[in-house]
Amino acid sequence: MVSFLVVTKLASAFVRRVQPTSVVEQVLSELRRSIVFGALKPGQEFSLRETATHLGVSTAPVREALRVLQGEGLILARRARSAVVAPMDVEDLHSIYRLRRQIEPAIAARSCLVITDAELRALAVMVDTIRDAKLSIDDIYEVHREFHLGLLRPGATAWDLRVLETLWQAAERYVRVGFGRLDPRPAEHERRGIAHDKLLDLFGTRDVDKARHAIEQHLADNEEIAQQAIKLGV
Repeated sequence: MVSFLVVTKLASAFVRRVQPTSVVEQVLSELRRSIVFGALKPGQEFSLRETATHLGVSTAPVREALRVLQGEGLILARRARSAVVAPMDVEDLHSIYRLRRQIEPAIAARSCLVITDAELRALAVMVDTIRDAKLSIDDIYEVHREFHLGLLRPGATAWDLRVLETLWQAAERYVRVGFGRLDPRPAEHERRGIAHDKLLDLFGTRDVDKARHAIEQHLADNEEIAQQAIKLGV
């Protein structure tokens, strides 16, 4: 028999202890957040070295993170020692939402049939946060994303989720700008709540056509809001 000690030594040779989050992942998360939240503005050029110094890391993880962000469409082709935040324009916005409309309604049709009542109740709690008049679009950023993920995840495959993640990240800064413009309006927060309540109600009917149409309409409304913000130069 192989002793426990030998097995442990063999495992140690192949499996190394890892940190929950790598430096590259942390840098990627912070740069993505800065772009989505507008700290790094569309068209802005920034230095890799200065960014690395600000984050307290070497340039290597910054460079690696920028490769990922370029693939997500958030960063344009980089110069030697700098990067440029991708501009925001209506054509880019429409391309993102055209792809979302091809994918999300089909997932919604599957999800409405298998999502549980308990999952719908949990999502209803998130809507209370989304409609909270004291919170801005930046404050509800994570909750809003988790709501839509929770709504579609029951009917999504692993590949669906990978593609959705990329599209949502590309769309998020447009959504933030569009809804940020509406934040000061007293009725806007309740309107958001009603829009998301409607999604839950229609998914709760377990009607494939209603769920599909609900997502299609939700995407169309959000694209229109973001489009208006771009046209106004917000």
